[in-house]
Amino acid sequence: MLRTSPAVPAEAGGGRPHGPASALPLGLRLAAADVRPPRVASLRVAGDTGTEHARWVIHGERLVDENPHIRVSLADVELPDGTTFTQYVFRMPRCVMVVVLDDPGSHILLMWRHRFIIDRWVWELPGGYVDDGEDGVAAAVREAEEETGWRPRDARFVLSYQPMIGNADFPQDLYLARGADQVRTPAADETAAVRWVPLDEAAAMIGSGDIAGAGTIIGVQHAMMLRAGVQPPGQ
Repeated sequence: MLRTSPAVPAEAGGGRPHGPASALPLGLRLAAADVRPPRVASLRVAGDTGTEHARWVIHGERLVDENPHIRVSLADVELPDGTTFTQYVFRMPRCVMVVVLDDPGSHILLMWRHRFIIDRWVWELPGGYVDDGEDGVAAAVREAEEETGWRPRDARFVLSYQPMIGNADFPQDLYLARGADQVRTPAADETAAVRWVPLDEAAAMIGSGDIAGAGTIIGVQHAMMLRAGVQPPGQ
């Protein structure tokens, strides 16, 4: 996040943003003409009755690069005290993560896969992007089958969350499935291994770091709450 002096406002319209535009990675294209109108983000204080405590004004947002899975832009932001800065913003399509439990509800279906960005092997829930025109339940069943070879018998929506809310708009929906049938062998590039993991072992994997993804952590904790008889709020 690049800050500038409060006395130097961020440029709006088609002007050049305050930021390392010349240092953009090779292959990213800066389209200065793609400028969005000012937007306002609000911050609310815990316990507040709804009165906005502070507002962050977005003076403009310029496209850097995009493909079907991500849109990268630069936003000119002004804080309530007049401080301005330019920040990269990432916008990604909605995706689903799927908690698949066995019939007794004692084991959870996890995949062992390598995540090259952090260069680590981790256990994860199945999940992926929702296709155009596809509803969440269909996406959850499809992704679970494609990635693990197990087809959930049903799936229901649990909650939505944002895993990188500081600089990304990446809505993710968690679904719960009880019971599944093995219908295929997953492709080698999807996962290195698939296991029905006891819930206690899955919880321990969070502490050991063998589970690192936010969606999988949320999903395992949700399954633990269900086993303990705790009904999550809103369910």
